[in-house]
Amino acid sequence: MKSAGAGGVVMKVLNFGSLNLDYVYSVDHMVMPGETLCSSGMNVFCGGKGLNQSIALAKAGVDVYHAGMIGEEGGILLEACREGGVNADFIRTIPEKSGHTIIQVDKNGQNCILLYGGANRSITKEFVDEVLGNFEKGDILLLQNEVNMLDYIIDKAYEQGMMIILNPSPYDSALDVCDFGKISMFLLNEIEGGQVTGEKETDKILEKLKEFYPEAKVVLTLGGDGSVYQYKDEQYRQGIYKVKAVDTTAAGDTFTGYFISSVIDGLPVPEGLSLAAKASAIAVSREGATASIPLKEEVLKAEL
Repeated sequence: MKSAGAGGVVMKVLNFGSLNLDYVYSVDHMVMPGETLCSSGMNVFCGGKGLNQSIALAKAGVDVYHAGMIGEEGGILLEACREGGVNADFIRTIPEKSGHTIIQVDKNGQNCILLYGGANRSITKEFVDEVLGNFEKGDILLLQNEVNMLDYIIDKAYEQGMMIILNPSPYDSALDVCDFGKISMFLLNEIEGGQVTGEKETDKILEKLKEFYPEAKVVLTLGGDGSVYQYKDEQYRQGIYKVKAVDTTAAGDTFTGYFISSVIDGLPVPEGLSLAAKASAIAVSREGATASIPLKEEVLKAEL
């Protein structure tokens, strides 16, 4: 299926990204070097930045296709896609371990994450060509940096005239060979913004991003200080909705999915930022990654 964008324009939405099993441990504090620490609880959730963002898009009302690879123990990830309303036609099972994480969540709801790429790092050029052959000019491609071949995916999608949205997370050297000049929109946090630009202050990060990529739209999330949207001389800021944080794991991914949904729906930017901020606030008040992402009707009804 395709999503109807602003003005009734019909487009497909593809998220080419990771699918992970998240092993989440509840701890008093983050384990220190050389320390053995008892965990007060352990849960297994479906996650990965790619899957989280696909489910956020689906829960926000977008018809989204997910492309990626899982291991033979990854049936639960396919099930999560189907239950979450995500089209899984472009997910392949291979003889490899699925990507997974070990996540510590402390008593304040903060987390730290150890990531193993697994099947997510087994993408081939042939698979990319096969998947992108089902999409066309004007369709949306969402990317993160938890799969390999990102530079090739960007180049091929750009050749096809797709609108490329990049969340450059986790930021590492694999991004150095990617042509960011082909990106239509960056969705990133302040740390990633600093890594892209070499700057630390919000205003300087935004200035550099506009200088480096003048045609790109930018959404910069600022943690407790909210978020800011920038496109050429246009700029909007949005504060956070304050809630008691339980687990911040999927907060950014929820924000990403809901903001993209607002773009597809043709909402004014301030409304889109508010919708995304409200959705991510609800997500941090719950445990888990995909399990914490709210449905759109919940977000619209929420009084925060």
